[in-house]
This record gives sequence, C-alpha cells and structure tokens, in this order.
Amino acid sequence: MRPTIAKIYMENLRHNLKVIRSKINPSSKMCVAIKADAYGHGAVECAKAAIECGTDYFAVAAISEGIQLREAGITCPILVLSLCSPDEMDDLVQNDLTPLAFDEEYITGIAVSCLRMGKKDFPVHLAVDTGMGRIGCLPEEAPFFAKMIEDTKVLKLGGMCTHFSVGDSLDADDIEYTKKQFERFNFACEQVKKLGIDPGIRHCANSALTLNNPEMHLDMCRPGIICYGYYPGDLTKDYFEKKGESIELKPVMALVSKVVAIRKFGVGHSISYGRTWTSSRETDIGVLPIGYDDGLFRRFNQTNEGREGGGLKVAIGGKPYPVRGRICMDQCMIDLGKESDVKRWDEAVIFGPEESGALQSAEEIARATNTISYEITCGISKRVPRVYIASV
Repeated sequence: MRPTIAKIYMENLRHNLKVIRSKINPSSKMCVAIKADAYGHGAVECAKAAIECGTDYFAVAAISEGIQLREAGITCPILVLSLCSPDEMDDLVQNDLTPLAFDEEYITGIAVSCLRMGKKDFPVHLAVDTGMGRIGCLPEEAPFFAKMIEDTKVLKLGGMCTHFSVGDSLDADDIEYTKKQFERFNFACEQVKKLGIDPGIRHCANSALTLNNPEMHLDMCRPGIICYGYYPGDLTKDYFEKKGESIELKPVMALVSKVVAIRKFGVGHSISYGRTWTSSRETDIGVLPIGYDDGLFRRFNQTNEGREGGGLKVAIGGKPYPVRGRICMDQCMIDLGKESDVKRWDEAVIFGPEESGALQSAEEIARATNTISYEITCGISKRVPRVYIASV
C-alpha cells in the first residue's frame, strides 16, 4: 500500500451520527448527505455505518453516486440533489433514485422515463428556491408544479425541500434572512396543501439547522459536514457550550504519510521549486510522498514560502515539523532540524482527530487558508487509499 493514506475512524463517524440523531426531533427523519464520496470519506462504508445508526434517507449529488450505493446493496431512499441530464433519467428511474424537480421540462422527462419503464407512483421532491438562487421553483409557483407532478399519473409528490444560504451564520441580518427563507418555504407548502395535495416529506434543515434550530426540522433533516466531525460555520463547539449544550463532534478522517527519505543539508541549500526557502543553518530535510495531486494543495503552505516558521506543519511522534518550500505534485519536504530523532518510515500526520497523533484538524487548515473543512476533506484525491479503522 502507498505510504500516503487517509485513515477513516469509523467509531468517530458512528459517534457523530448518534449525537446528530439525538438532536433531531423524534418525529423527524434523518437524511445523511453521502454526496462527494461522503465528503471524501468513502460513500459505501459510511452509508453502511449510517444505516446502523438509524438513518432513513441518503442524499447524493450525482446519479452515479446513487447507483454506487444501490450496487453495494443500499436499499434506503436516496435523494439526488442535483439535476441529471436527459440520458441519465432512465438510470435514475431504474435504480429508484428520488429526484428533485422544479420545472416542466424536467418533470416531463422523469414521467416519460417512468412510462417507458412501467413505473407508477414514482416519488419526486419539489425543490423550492427561497433565497439560495440555485435550483428550485419560486414559492408562489409551487402549487402549479406540485399539481403538474400529480397530474402525470405516474409520478407522485414525495416531498418538498429548500436550502438555506446562511443558516450557519450568527450575523443578525443572516439570522433574519434564514427566518425569511423558512417562512417562504412554509408558505409554499401551505399553498400546495390548499390544492388538496399532500406535500409529503418537508425538509430544509442542513447541518447548522439540525443542531441549532429544532423548529425547522419539519419532517426530515439533512446533516452533512457534521456527520464527518466538523462544526458548520459560526456554530462552533464553543458556541454550543456557551448555550449550555454539549455537542461533541469527532473528526473522522486523518491524512497521513511517511518519511521516505532524510537528507542532510548545510547552510544555503534551497528546497523545492522556485527556491522559495533556503536553509540558514544545518538541518535534516524529510521527504513525504504526498503533494497537491493528493489534495495537499500548494496554498496550504504559502505563508511559509520564503521565510522560517509559519505555514503548514505535520506531526511526527507528537512534535510539529514545518513544510519547507513549495508543495510539489507528488511530494513535499519537511524541516526536521539538526538533531531530530525522526527516522525513515516514521508516520507523519497532516490532519486528523487526536487519536491519530495529529496536532491540527482539517478545520484549522481551512481557517488558515481561507476556505472550509468541506473543501479539505473533499479534496483528498482518489489515489489516496482510504483505510477504515474499526476501533482505536
């Protein structure tokens, strides 16, 4: 196996899912977001663990992601949150994947596939755009499209949903905007009811609202990043503690590599492309076989280019060692100092939970590089093997 791997701590995943389930109203379902290969953690393995923890639905973004789960024996309802192309609709119907729809062409396309394949009462969830500006009909259009779905005779309205753009923000204006979005969604659902049509499963609560707004849970919640151990936006662990709530999430992924070579250099030796770092003292340089094609992007170390200290550090034996110079496509170099006890083949942990030996999480790297933890874990490429740790 490659020296560079992503360790997936399954007990941490189960812990998070149990915490989340305990926060969801007992009458509400749980739909775990398993899209983007479970945010980089491995969709099939994570889905199986989620079923053990009582999930009712899964959410994916692409037809291929849903088919992967079906081929692995997953029988739970699976929502497809993004639109598929016309040539994928037969696959969607054949694999009993539940689409979001919001316009005449798309609804008609799904209905035609159902007719062709002899399907009846095929569930469709009506997406309502309450302020995200992405997909969905306007709230006032919801009754028209709900009736269109029902009038096809082969489709049924299985649910209605919306998505909040700033649900994870504590800014006063953003909190008010989220409330307005929720009001618009409730209005859309009520207008559909007035036609005598059951809106089905109403869902709008993402990770932030799942933890922080029980009044918005409705019939189902859609937790995402919190399943994998990271708090959403402004809703940090400290925020919940100040509210008197104990919500402990545990990071699930650790990104680790190994020291494959140790080089001894004197004063004035430059490291990596661009000669952005030059040694000012004698030092040992360790080489790790991990680079930006693995998801360790160059920007992670930009603050370290051209000077001592700062930038990205990796943990070896519980001690931090800074990355020196630019991160390469497949490798990076770390400064071990002159008299380090680090040996060839020692494990180096880039990020992860405490039990991995990491000194930082993906969230800390994200904050330092002006991004979000989602991008860090999703960015770990397919060439990095996922190794599933049953227990520590």
